[in-house]
Amino acid sequence: MSEQAKPRIHIDPYLEWVKKEGLIVHRGFYLYLVDVETRMWDRVGVPAAACHLNGRGDFANMFVFDLPPGGSTLPQQHIYEEVVYCLSGQGSTQLEFADGTKRSFEWGERSMFAIPLNAKYRHFNGSGREKARIVSTTDLPMLMNVFHNERFIFENKFDFSERIGKENHYGGDGDLVMIRPGNNLWETNFVPDLDAIELKPWGERGGGSTNIMFVLADGLMHAHISEMPLGTYKKAHKHGAGVHVMCVSGTGYSLLWFDGDKDYERIDWKHGMVFPPAEQQFHQHFNTSKRPARYFATGVGGLRYPFLAHMRKATGATRDGDKAEVGAATSVKLGGDQIEYEDQDQRIQPLFDAECSKNGIQQNMDGFFPNKAAAE
Repeated sequence: MSEQAKPRIHIDPYLEWVKKEGLIVHRGFYLYLVDVETRMWDRVGVPAAACHLNGRGDFANMFVFDLPPGGSTLPQQHIYEEVVYCLSGQGSTQLEFADGTKRSFEWGERSMFAIPLNAKYRHFNGSGREKARIVSTTDLPMLMNVFHNERFIFENKFDFSERIGKENHYGGDGDLVMIRPGNNLWETNFVPDLDAIELKPWGERGGGSTNIMFVLADGLMHAHISEMPLGTYKKAHKHGAGVHVMCVSGTGYSLLWFDGDKDYERIDWKHGMVFPPAEQQFHQHFNTSKRPARYFATGVGGLRYPFLAHMRKATGATRDGDKAEVGAATSVKLGGDQIEYEDQDQRIQPLFDAECSKNGIQQNMDGFFPNKAAAE
């Protein structure tokens, strides 16, 4: 059969586009983003790489960008959304909207921000000596596979002026909306330091957990930050694919398994380690550092616009007036996706005790078990 006669079937337009762009691609169950290799990406004018992790699902990806000392990206504009996190270095971002309005802000290590939909923008390295490395989570795979037309994605002139947001949202300020534990949100476009932002209690997730959800540039992308106090761990839970979990501060480990598995996959993490749990894969996070540990999660579908079924379930959203029966912190015994401490595998607590001893810290979980027998 000639090349022309071969049927065009089973095409992934996003992956075809990545290949055409000449991007280096990193794959794996997890990645340490601080160390991944980059090479020049002509479209953006700086070295970059695509990260396709095993659990990324169908809608999300990650890009890593290296801004050389004193360098900058080329001007960019596109109709996919992205949430950007600074792994190292410092710099600034300049935005320009269709009506001529401009915004700019300076960022550094552990800063997080969103690019409003289809805004023109450019990233600048603020140092003349050190490179800056930033990473973005995007919904480009979804958009490219829907439209399979890069000119529509990158040369679209439609004005999404409603996405600009308040001017003070680019200065580190935002609007706190108290909804309920686990769903309290901070609406903004820029957070100067994810290690410093105040979080709110979410006791149902266990271990003295705190968190805050983000609404960024009124967008579809999900983002939240969670913290585990010293010597604690969270309850195991599961959800859909595509939620990229990245360590922001502290150290520890995560255990991942599917229902029925006899053994765990273990990931030891530090700043810049990222992994997206696979579809319906249980995962549990443990803090074994000498300080509170935080992780940052990004994906497609958030609190304002859940989009995906697992996000609707996690946020208690409903369709057609149906009553929300379960949420993110509902026990599997009640039809939810969370394993309570009294139901967890008996290997969990002894392993955590040993890891805490190895790191010279005291485990602080006893008060979170419903009774002494459950702890043992």
